[in-house]
Amino acid sequence: MNRRTIHSLGLKLRVTRLIAKGLVSRDHPVLVHMIPTRRCNLSCRYCNEYDSTSPPVPVKELLRRVDLLAKLGTSIITQSGGEPLLHPNLEEVIARVRGHGIVAGLITNGYLLTAKRIKQLNKAGLDHLQMSIDNVMPDDISKKSLKVLNKKLELLAEYAEFQVNVNSVLGAGIANPEDAAVVARRAVELGFMGTVGVIHDGFGQLRALNATQRKVFDEISSLATHSFGRINRLNPYQRNLVEGKPNDWWVCRAGARYLYLCEDGLVHYCSQQRGAPGIPLENYTVENIRREYRTRKTCAPYCTISCVHQVSIMDRWRDPQPLLYDPAALSEAADPPLVRIQS
Repeated sequence: MNRRTIHSLGLKLRVTRLIAKGLVSRDHPVLVHMIPTRRCNLSCRYCNEYDSTSPPVPVKELLRRVDLLAKLGTSIITQSGGEPLLHPNLEEVIARVRGHGIVAGLITNGYLLTAKRIKQLNKAGLDHLQMSIDNVMPDDISKKSLKVLNKKLELLAEYAEFQVNVNSVLGAGIANPEDAAVVARRAVELGFMGTVGVIHDGFGQLRALNATQRKVFDEISSLATHSFGRINRLNPYQRNLVEGKPNDWWVCRAGARYLYLCEDGLVHYCSQQRGAPGIPLENYTVENIRREYRTRKTCAPYCTISCVHQVSIMDRWRDPQPLLYDPAALSEAADPPLVRIQS
């Protein structure tokens, strides 16, 4: 039994415990996406979550934010971006997350992975890495191709002790949807998970899939047979979106169960609703969590942000949302509070 297998078994146990904790208590975040830098070394045309100039957040500030999230009872903290591997002190931040007993995740485009960097991530205690690969050959939409990143996957297969998930996207702008299946099969061949996401527009909303794209989605979903992949495969909200149906879920718990913590240290609903509520983390309290837990978001029916779907599932059957947040109405205001990064 190799180290990755041993780690995977331990991670499953810890995830089971955090799910049990979430079912017992509703007053803490389950998942936080934390941005250590907005800068990215790529410029994928469908992405609105990066720039090419922002400096990394000082590590002292990132450690302070991890400590504050721990006080809120956070279960999982995932480093995202931008490209988080551009941060020179990323491993120190991950180690701080693990020091609090929190599950540590990382979302990366993989370009900066080396054998040395993977070993550093092992030492830091990283639990889960998600790498996005959008096509077999690079094109003008995305350079995150299997041709370029296959060597990185082989390095992960050889050295990574953490769980690895390779994710592709389907939807408008992706020229060859069949590529996603090729990528997923390669991931599984190397012992990783292969998953797929439905691409969204600049507001996190659905772009309907055609018959070919839906067929590819079904094929990749059949490969996702364990751990995080199983959660995604059984996600009823994702399935409805693939079939072009809105989700009458009205239990989006963004701002409560899921937080998006931007590089400025502000808490937002998600990457596509930056500015709401836009509260500094040090001022974010259990009262804020309880309010947002009860707030209905009108963007929910066609939302494709699967991580929010996943963490909201445990609360699907309980607690109405009498409060209302309408991003469409706010975006038409004279001074809209939503801040969007232009790629």
